[in-house]
Amino acid sequence: MEPLIQLDNIRAAYDKNVVLNQVNLTVHSNDFIGIIGPNGGGKTTLLKVILNLIQPLSGRIIKSDKVNIGYLPQVNTIDKQFPVTIKDVVLSGRFATDKWWKRANKEQLIRVDELLEFIGLDRSHNVPIGELSGGQMQRVFLCRALISNPNLLILDEPNTYVDKTFEANLYNLLGELNEQMAILLVSHDVGTISSMVKTIACVNGGLHYHPSNKITNEILQSYNCPIELVSHGHVPHRVLKHHGHE
Repeated sequence: MEPLIQLDNIRAAYDKNVVLNQVNLTVHSNDFIGIIGPNGGGKTTLLKVILNLIQPLSGRIIKSDKVNIGYLPQVNTIDKQFPVTIKDVVLSGRFATDKWWKRANKEQLIRVDELLEFIGLDRSHNVPIGELSGGQMQRVFLCRALISNPNLLILDEPNTYVDKTFEANLYNLLGELNEQMAILLVSHDVGTISSMVKTIACVNGGLHYHPSNKITNEILQSYNCPIELVSHGHVPHRVLKHHGHE
């Protein structure tokens, strides 16, 4: 099976500050990879390298000609005074594969309806984006990431600003989407994602790939990944330890 993306000995930095070093990762069409690690460890930088938002200092990025990426960043910023509707924002996601001047076709308009129905905004097509709450805005940007029918979906802390009810629905949706596409999911909620992802990558300067979703404190420590798993009743939580790196 041809990989969608392959990272080979990637080294990346901001100015002279090296964030990632000797990173290797291969993403196949049915993968569901949870990406964990401490703040500042390089998780978002890894995504930016994959998305060509920053160029690595060295190493190779090999992408299949067939890869089509949908991306939900950690923080979405938009001028709420700009006269654009929910429908407009969702449709703007098609510019990843379509020219900006092309009109949306019937199939894309139907897809907008399907996506907005899922997030509970199906009657709000023409509502100005400035009237949305933070959680609603995040839902709309998720639809934007999906409108072009990607075969690789990348999500950076997708539960940011999302209420707990929709968060449960979100994770159920990701399970369904994984039948159609590969998913890279960055999250601090190790306990939750370990029950839904297939494999885990710990990013802390380097990348340590664990080919299972079963992960323990001992495994994390052996990977030099400063995260502890703590169970509190039936709800898993995490705490971060000092990792001893500058």
